[in-house]
Amino acid sequence: MTPQIALALFILGAAVLFLVTEWIPMEVVALLVLGSLAVTGLVSPADALKGFSNPAVVTVWAVFILSGGLTRSGVGNIIGNRVVKLAGGNDSLLVMIIMVVAGLLSAFMNNVAVAALMLPVVMDICGSTERSPSALLMPLAYGSLLGGLLTQIGTPPNILVSALLQENHLKPFGLFDYTPVGSFIFVIGVLFMTFVGRRLLPKTNFLNDTSGILESNFDSQYRMEDCFFQLRVPLTSPLAGKTLSETRMGTALGIDVIAIRRASRSLLAPGSEDRLDGGDILVVKGHPERLNDLRLWEALIGQIESISWEAVFSKEIQLAEVTLKPDSFIRGNTLNEMDFRNRFGAMVLAVRCEKSIRRANLQDDVLRSEDRLLVQGSRLAIQDLCGERGFLACEEVGPKTLNEVYQLNERLMRLTIPLQSPVGNKTLKESRIAEVLGMRVLCIIRGDGVVRMPHAHEILLPGDQLVIEGRMDALDTLRGFEALKGEGGAVPDLKRLVSDQVGMVETILSPHAIIVGKTLRHLHFRDKYGLNVLAILRRGKAYVTNLRDMALDFGDALLLYGPREKLKVLGQENDFIVLTQSAQETPRREKAPVSSILMVATFVPVILGWIPIYIATVIGAALMVLFRCLTMEEAYRAIEWKAVFLIAGMFPLGTALDQSGAAKFLAEGVVVAVGPYGPTAVLLALLVLTFMATCVIPTAALVLLLAPIILNTSQQLGVPPYGFMMAMAMAASASFMTPISHPANLLVMGPGGYRFKDYMKVGGLLTLVVLMIIMVVVPLFWPITLHP
Repeated sequence: MTPQIALALFILGAAVLFLVTEWIPMEVVALLVLGSLAVTGLVSPADALKGFSNPAVVTVWAVFILSGGLTRSGVGNIIGNRVVKLAGGNDSLLVMIIMVVAGLLSAFMNNVAVAALMLPVVMDICGSTERSPSALLMPLAYGSLLGGLLTQIGTPPNILVSALLQENHLKPFGLFDYTPVGSFIFVIGVLFMTFVGRRLLPKTNFLNDTSGILESNFDSQYRMEDCFFQLRVPLTSPLAGKTLSETRMGTALGIDVIAIRRASRSLLAPGSEDRLDGGDILVVKGHPERLNDLRLWEALIGQIESISWEAVFSKEIQLAEVTLKPDSFIRGNTLNEMDFRNRFGAMVLAVRCEKSIRRANLQDDVLRSEDRLLVQGSRLAIQDLCGERGFLACEEVGPKTLNEVYQLNERLMRLTIPLQSPVGNKTLKESRIAEVLGMRVLCIIRGDGVVRMPHAHEILLPGDQLVIEGRMDALDTLRGFEALKGEGGAVPDLKRLVSDQVGMVETILSPHAIIVGKTLRHLHFRDKYGLNVLAILRRGKAYVTNLRDMALDFGDALLLYGPREKLKVLGQENDFIVLTQSAQETPRREKAPVSSILMVATFVPVILGWIPIYIATVIGAALMVLFRCLTMEEAYRAIEWKAVFLIAGMFPLGTALDQSGAAKFLAEGVVVAVGPYGPTAVLLALLVLTFMATCVIPTAALVLLLAPIILNTSQQLGVPPYGFMMAMAMAASASFMTPISHPANLLVMGPGGYRFKDYMKVGGLLTLVVLMIIMVVVPLFWPITLHP
């Protein structure tokens, strides 16, 4: 083994490790691989960047745009709606039709886009026919994957295999060269799911509400049976007359008010500006234990007293006002995104603009140009802050401004922790002082010392004096919380909490969502959309509490409750797919004929051999935008940029494996281990390896890693490489065994209520079926032995 081979194998192993563990994003892994290969000299800098101009990469992003044009013009929706009506009440026929429609669309569209497009269609079918989504959604996902096997543009692995053959001076597979093998797999796969696979799927009972929109047995699916209870607001409660937003119930108590019952009427899905009245009965979701915790605060309220800012801030701690420049790099970001406190060593107490002063929820508040930030920090930290290029001005704030403009003396208080207090020996975060009181802890006076700007993990000790900043009337709200009374009687079930105006529906994150990794709190979800998130279903597990601070992930299913008009507004958002057609963004149906003609016109020259596919797809994508089947912004969103960067970044690794001799080295190992048993045994080993690897490695990256090894193995065996490459393309695209094997699988997991074992059971059997088909059919069309 030469040093070049060892180095190439080390980079290969590191890439596989990071792709499997997902410690860092896969597209970052690809770019690091690209950089490592160039720096180590395994490939030239020019070769390292060739992936971005490779015909396969160009074809991939162009096909994404073509697929987006068909989606926005409603072609898939029209076909899906009309064809599925043919099934009537026959379960087997319905499964077959859904899979066939999804498969045929996926032959020319991105399969994830097809699954996302047909999800609301299938969910509405479930609602109108009282079928369980679990019976139809996995067949939908598998149908879209099987259909991708039919053509060269059906999946990125097919596109890559063709490009890799051409790059190695071999005849590439054409647009329909995948069709013979793919058709066998598609037909038998559909028949398997229709008559065998669907019987192995979990079953759930579903109901319809009076409006006809799907309202499933959500309380059991999301396990919310014990999360609803009722509270009575006393007639003389300090909460009476306050809006729900002013009470801060959600933040302080971690509960959501689902409905308000009054003597005169009931208010379903109340908004943040709806006011409470004495005697109201609140139907809430959350944990009753949070109310019991409030009793522990009774002793603390009496320990709160006013304090002047002069008594707190010394020469060591400075208050200053900094103004953002119009072109500041901070503008448009939140304090949380900037990690302002740790980055600058200062705490923002308020943000002042021309007409108002913002004090609450500053961490998630988007900063604007010329905002003035009142900051607290050490003199050294303030000096460093003033030297930052993002700030226009920085000046120390005088007593007059602090008292008259910021009213700081009216907002400063001191809270002494009693010796027997339950919050003693807890961290600031565990004590929930900030959430319950709606205040910030500026410092802690402890004996003769002071803890400046304490962190969330600072432990509170009995006798500590906490200097807090907030509104005194927050204490009245706290007393109002303590006076809330548990109301007996049966809590209304979910069916009674919906009406013609108020509904409950599931939504999932779209494949192009940019909010992945953000929390509901960060998104200001309820304030922005006017909807309650009752629960989140993630990979088979339901979460019903502490939802505000859960980072959203692709595949999450969110159970939403609120006005139906708000649900329709959410359906217009690019980050969400609302699982009912009535809430979907209206497609440009008048462009459906145009987009269909453009799609046909794109591939006719390819079939006739007039122009290469990568040129044809680029022209087709441009025409989709030119004829307004989709806008340029929608075209950008249609591209799965992660896939593009992954493929472009991993391309030079294949070149490095080949040029360094590492691919030949690994191929020799394969030939030694399996070669004596013949090419058929090598094909079987290749398929098993590929199927297993699809469970943990992105399929596009997998093809780029395996292709050099397969090409060298076929050369050593003395057989044509086409059969092995075709088999790898089919196996890489047939990712059925786990929800994380393919985004389409993850997309249906939440709405279908599937668990990991469901994919292993049904997808595992389907994988065995596909493996047997490939073993039999591929050698018929692409022989793996030399003819005499």
